[in-house]
Amino acid sequence: MQLTILAILAGSAAAFAPSASTGSSSTALLMSEHVTEEPAVEESPFVPAPVAINGWSADAAAPCYGLPGSSSPLGFFDPLGFTKDMDLNGVKRFREAEVMHGRVAMMATLGYIIGESTPTITYGMDVHHTIANNQIPEIPGTVLFPFFLAVNISEALRASKGWVEPGLGPLFTLRENYYPGDIGFDPLGLKSKDAKDFANMQTKELNNGRLAMLAAAGMCAQEQVNGQGILENLGF
Repeated sequence: MQLTILAILAGSAAAFAPSASTGSSSTALLMSEHVTEEPAVEESPFVPAPVAINGWSADAAAPCYGLPGSSSPLGFFDPLGFTKDMDLNGVKRFREAEVMHGRVAMMATLGYIIGESTPTITYGMDVHHTIANNQIPEIPGTVLFPFFLAVNISEALRASKGWVEPGLGPLFTLRENYYPGDIGFDPLGLKSKDAKDFANMQTKELNNGRLAMLAAAGMCAQEQVNGQGILENLGF
């Protein structure tokens, strides 16, 4: 009888004792709570390499972002610091203006001499000796109107090719893929595909344009001072 009672009590105690599987699962739970997660590695944003245009890519460390135009003996010449600390878009706008004004000035220097000293369609085959500064008021409107219309159309085409449309970006902004002055007009195929040769040709154009701007301004001032034509003033 006593053995029977002891067996019953031992079985009851075993029923309330913790099992081995429960202990192992509790330990696993505690270990999972203390596992530290590895910090997430932040990936740096992808920055595409600058696209070369006519062999040129913007270099912030170079004067005027590496655009051609510097030549010996002066090298990079900006004594008034117009391009100092200027952003890329500002430098490209300045170069665009310089190239375009240089091209107009080169045509103007020829126009002064041709208009004053050679037969023209407007004045007939007789050489007209009116100085160039006074010729525009003498040209009839039927000739001036198509001339100015052609100028306006060409300027509109140039603006649509190189400039961002108003409302689609900041005002006075050139397109990223536009090279200052390269409007795609090359009927004689003079544009070089080699980057070095293109930069050399661009520098020559800039230097000739700079000289022409000074020459056109000098011709205009000289005619206003003495009222003589350019060749006439030189004794021809």
